[in-house]
Amino acid sequence: MYKRKILTLILLLITAVGGFFTFRFYQVFFFETTTFENESAYLFLPKGADIYQVVESLTPLIKSADDFLLAAEKKGYTSRVRSGKYRIKRGMNNNEIINTLRGKGLTVNVVFNNQERLENLAGRISQQIDADSLSLLNAFQDATFLAENGFTLDTALAMYLPNSYQIYWDTTAEEFRDKMRSEYQRFWNQKRRTQAKALGLSPQQVITLAAIVQKETVKVDERPRVAGVYLNRLAKRMKLQADPTVIYALKQEENDFSKVIKRVLYRDLKIKNPYNTYKYKGLPPGPIAMPDLSSIQAVLNAEKHAYLYFVANPDQPGYHLFAKNLRQHNKNKARYVRWINAQKLYR
Repeated sequence: MYKRKILTLILLLITAVGGFFTFRFYQVFFFETTTFENESAYLFLPKGADIYQVVESLTPLIKSADDFLLAAEKKGYTSRVRSGKYRIKRGMNNNEIINTLRGKGLTVNVVFNNQERLENLAGRISQQIDADSLSLLNAFQDATFLAENGFTLDTALAMYLPNSYQIYWDTTAEEFRDKMRSEYQRFWNQKRRTQAKALGLSPQQVITLAAIVQKETVKVDERPRVAGVYLNRLAKRMKLQADPTVIYALKQEENDFSKVIKRVLYRDLKIKNPYNTYKYKGLPPGPIAMPDLSSIQAVLNAEKHAYLYFVANPDQPGYHLFAKNLRQHNKNKARYVRWINAQKLYR
């Protein structure tokens, strides 16, 4: 009788212990563990992240970091951490979270436009993916890459077409650059290359001219006409005489691209800088900014006309007065100068 009681107690103890471990197993792996109230939370794991960085990032989002770490060890995740952006859904358990972190990370919507230099672009992109601005700039300026792909430091900005791109958050600087090269090559299909060739321009020169056109007018509907003026000037071997290139030259000479220049003065037109199209014929060495796609299309589909000059229209802000000869242009210019002097814009 005594032995039977002992045996019963042992069986009860084994059952209790087994029940405890079974409960703990389910608690660690399959009980809901999230603590946030939103539908989702996002985890960003950089390149080289280890399990402790994962736990640190998850701690504010789950009930027990120790339970997660135990589950991660049992599932062999601790030595197989992957970088990336991951979505953790409300109500997930540790098993589901680990399976999510084992998969491919999410993409992010990378957007950029109107960047004036590679430095600005690198800073903009670094705000959206894991790569820092210095590694991005180094990748953009890599001499070997540029030479192999037909670019120079002056023309490198032309490769980055402003748009919205789906890119993995942990994309490296080199991977981002290479993707942009692929997008550039895709954009410049046979049709667009044929259009550029008909204008006597290369794709890079089209973008260089498009940057000037965009700086000259904010009105998208006027850009094909402005592009036509510059193409007419190029055809006649006239200097482009584009004020935005002078502004760029001044900023470059002073190494201050944050400087705001509202008015180009006559003395500025004499600056000895290859971007000064009042002093040097032809297109400048590269784009003075990142033109958007509408400006590129404006050049490729430029309006055919006989205009050679234009100046801002005081009566229609944002638009311009166009002239076919210098006499008419001087009249338009005098009208504009009277207006701008009245605004007291001395620089």
